[in-house]
Parts: sequence; C-alpha cells; structure tokens
Amino acid sequence: MTATTRRLGPRALTTATWLIALVFVFPLIWMVLTSFKQEADAYTDPPRLLFTPTLDQFAEIVNRGFLPYLGNSAFVTVISTLAVLLLAVPAAYALSLAPVRGTSNALGFFLSTKMLPIVAAIIPLYVISQNLKLLDNVWALVILYTAMNLPLAVWMMRSFFLEVPKEMIEAAKVDGAPLPTLLYKVIGPVAAPGIAATALICVIFSWTEFFYAVNLTAAQAGTVPVFLVGFITSEGLYWAQLSAAALLASLPVMIVGWIAQNHLVRGLSMGAVK
Repeated sequence: MTATTRRLGPRALTTATWLIALVFVFPLIWMVLTSFKQEADAYTDPPRLLFTPTLDQFAEIVNRGFLPYLGNSAFVTVISTLAVLLLAVPAAYALSLAPVRGTSNALGFFLSTKMLPIVAAIIPLYVISQNLKLLDNVWALVILYTAMNLPLAVWMMRSFFLEVPKEMIEAAKVDGAPLPTLLYKVIGPVAAPGIAATALICVIFSWTEFFYAVNLTAAQAGTVPVFLVGFITSEGLYWAQLSAAALLASLPVMIVGWIAQNHLVRGLSMGAVK
C-alpha cells in the first residue's frame, strides 16, 4: 500500500461519513427551511430554495395556543423523568450490587412489562383514569410515562452500576457509609454518565409519546404531539405551519441532547470495552 493510498483512505471514510450524515439530517434541514416560508412557497413544485424568510408561521403557531401544550409536555416530561430516576436508582442498585434470591425473576418481570402492546391496555387504562377522575389530567400522563420508562431505566442503570468498582463500594461500607450516602456520594458520581444517558432517553420517550396523550387528554392536558395532529385537516396539510410547530416541538429535546451529549456518549459506551 502506497503512502498516497494510506492518506486517501481516512479522507474517503470521512467524506462518506459526512455524506451519510447529510442524508439523515436532510429532512431536519428541509423542515427548518419550510418553517420560514409562506404557505404558498411551501407548496411549489419544484421546491423553491430562494425565498424571503418570515416568522409569520411561528406567530401563527403561538396564536393557535401552542404554549399550553408545550407547558404540559415540559411538566409531564420533567416530573416523570425525575420519578423514574428516583425509583430506578435504588432498584438498579439492588439488582446489580446487592442481588438476592429471585433477582433474575425480577429482571424478567421488568422486561416482560415492555412486551404488552400499549393499544391492548388503553381501554382498562381509560376506565381506571375515568374512575379516578384523571382523564384530561397531566398527572395521568406522569404516572403512565413513569411506568413506561421505569423498566428500561432499571435495565440500563443495572448495566452501568455493574461497572462500578466493587473495591470502592466495600471501602465505603467499611467506613460505615449508610445506603443513601453509598448511592448518591459513592456510586452516583461514578455512574453519572450512565444516569444522564438514561435520563435523556426517558426525556425523549416522554416528550414524543403520542398514543396515551391522544386517548387520555383533551383540551386541558394535551401535549405537543397532540397539538401537531391538529394540522391534519380535511383541506390537507399546512406544511409551513406544521414545519414551524415541529421545529418548536423539537428544539427542547435537541437543546437537552446538545447539553448532555458528552454524558450521553460516555454513558452509552459504559461497559462496551473491558
């Protein structure tokens, strides 16, 4: 292999990587461009690349009542994610660093809860929510999203906790550290990247969940995905307004992901290399 070939190899790989990334990012770029168009410009064929940018669509989205839906999504996502972390951390510790008889059965039970299609449970959940007066209530979504994300969080955190050096835990126990101190001051900092990755995945799943929200909420507790459905009308789709709404709906998750990207990469790679 010549020196020229060795130099071209990494460059070709880098170029191919950028091209593949551009293919995946192109729909997002197109959505951003369309959100700054007038509705007439969004329907042109062939598509119009040169246009006068406008913020009219974003103003229309706000006027249509987007902010309450955004607030509901933010509240449900934050509270359910915090509840998941509060429950998953001690559960993952018990299933990884302090296993007892029947641990494998507990892990299998957590996994089995993800095998039931949510459409099969919607009628019982609707009846229960109605009897508890939780229909069109954000707390119903908080409970359901917590239950939905908890099994995944326990499994993920268990794998992260298994990477914590046992010598560190034994030293803390010898020093007389109680369980809360052991969890949040000894294990927590070591497993922080994994916990951050788990939290981000829970945020994404809660923010984008649609089926529960559209069936159990109405005017008061609707979330962002429910708001986006309102653009599907008998007259067709309002492409520019829908793109603007989708951009506003995506920004919080993208910002959170950008802030936590270092922890996310480290968390998802924990345990990958021995």
